[in-house]
Amino acid sequence: MRTAAVVHLDRLRHNLELVRDEYAAPGAEIFAVLKGDAYGCGISNVYPVFRDFGIKKYAVAIWEEGRDLRAAGAEDEEIIILGDTCPWQYAELFEYRLIPTVFSTDTARALSRMAEERGETLNVSIKVDTGMSRIGFPAGQEAADAAVEISKLPGLKIHGMFTHFACADEDPSPSMDRQLKLFLDTAGLIRKRGVEIPLLHTANSPATLLHQKTHLDAIRPGDILYGLNPVDNDLWRSMGFQEVITWETYVAHVKTVPAGTSVGYGATFTTDRDTVIATIPVGFADGYRRHLSNKGCVYIKGCKAPIIGRVCMDQFMVDASGVPGVKPCDRVELLGEHFGILDMADMLDLNVDEVVTGISKRVPRVTAD
Repeated sequence: MRTAAVVHLDRLRHNLELVRDEYAAPGAEIFAVLKGDAYGCGISNVYPVFRDFGIKKYAVAIWEEGRDLRAAGAEDEEIIILGDTCPWQYAELFEYRLIPTVFSTDTARALSRMAEERGETLNVSIKVDTGMSRIGFPAGQEAADAAVEISKLPGLKIHGMFTHFACADEDPSPSMDRQLKLFLDTAGLIRKRGVEIPLLHTANSPATLLHQKTHLDAIRPGDILYGLNPVDNDLWRSMGFQEVITWETYVAHVKTVPAGTSVGYGATFTTDRDTVIATIPVGFADGYRRHLSNKGCVYIKGCKAPIIGRVCMDQFMVDASGVPGVKPCDRVELLGEHFGILDMADMLDLNVDEVVTGISKRVPRVTAD
């Protein structure tokens, strides 16, 4: 195999146990978040771990991810779509028994009509905007009015209500406190009008770790399940989570060149001594960032090999002079024990999620246990 992203299922189980045993408030259910194709791991790869762990609630970003989760074997589990669903996709909600997020009464009415036509009942989730200014009914009276109206629409059943925090990674977080109060006040307005919302949930990954008061009926961990850091780096390193994805390839070619030899497109690197160059058969078409040119590194046989020259679409070169006996077919660590996802994110000034979801589809995902 030219290259592979390895999904370590034992690490996923470890992270799940850590969330359940150390962070989740008593009684709070776990919504396993699988957006971004399970943060680059592949939904079909990770679902069996969640199933065996007893997870019954899932959150995805788009209906296609819900379909993929059903295809992976999820039968009776609840699957919420956190984002928008277009009108021409409504039929898929019924086919795959998905729970759409509703943030427009027009949408709710349209779904109600379709449910009546089909003779079915559709669960819906209400989104309240408490400060992200993204999707959601404005918190307060407008959201309460909408929830009451939706509760009366035939063919619809309110599954739950949620919001999303903007600054839950801060501790303390006055912004998050304001958002939580707005959400709970809105839920109170709805309750006073005789409508019960079965499931209230607000806690994303950082809130799961830092703010147990936000856990309510359920938590929505995403990043942390996959070992991806949503909080302060030093704090994160003390928490014991493990990165689930590693990425590897092999050495395609080795040559020794003299001082003064240019390397790669644009001749952006020139050797200043005799240099052993190893060519790596991965590039930016695989999601290996071009910004790592003359900056990043890989590890070969546990030895650091700096990238020299520009990362190409399908290949890049490293200085392997410090790797004893380097030869073609030696294993290359792109992300792993020596240089992890957090290291690459820090080097490139990226979010950790960008690193893993940026690994392209042409890189096979393989599982290890």
